[in-house]
Amino acid sequence: MRLNLFFTIILAFIFISSLSAQEDIQIGSMKYNQLYQSGFFDYSDPSGINIKVQLWGYVKFPGYYIVPARSSVNDLISLAGGPTADGRIEDIRIIRANADSSTTMFKYDYNALLWEDELGTMVKFPRLLAGDMIMVPGSPRYFVREDVSFFLSITTALASIISAAAIIISITK
Repeated sequence: MRLNLFFTIILAFIFISSLSAQEDIQIGSMKYNQLYQSGFFDYSDPSGINIKVQLWGYVKFPGYYIVPARSSVNDLISLAGGPTADGRIEDIRIIRANADSSTTMFKYDYNALLWEDELGTMVKFPRLLAGDMIMVPGSPRYFVREDVSFFLSITTALASIISAAAIIISITK
């Protein structure tokens, strides 16, 4: 829990410090599609107004996105390939810079849309604003195979040492 809070604070600081150095709204498309492997994704509308947002955390393709101004958080998560299995989609955070240089954090429950049979209240899909940063928190899963591979490597090393010792003993006799 403390690690997630620390991670959120660090990314919020990076986000706020980057606001003054860039323009977050553009008209038309830059079309940097060739840069997808770098964490920069351009889904801009060539004939409309586009905004620059960031999506970090447990999604398939985290990074910096240029999307149409009418995009919602759901649209952005879909463009990013969706949340990973480790992501906590009931605790998505939207960090927004205000005009007075303060930040506001909103929480969004994507899980209710996926699993609830009936929605108790009307669902409002949060619209993105220029400069928003969306965090999908999560925690890595524990896999037994990681421990098994560690213990197998130790066992293999010990077997090699024992074999070498047996060869040395047999040669010296």
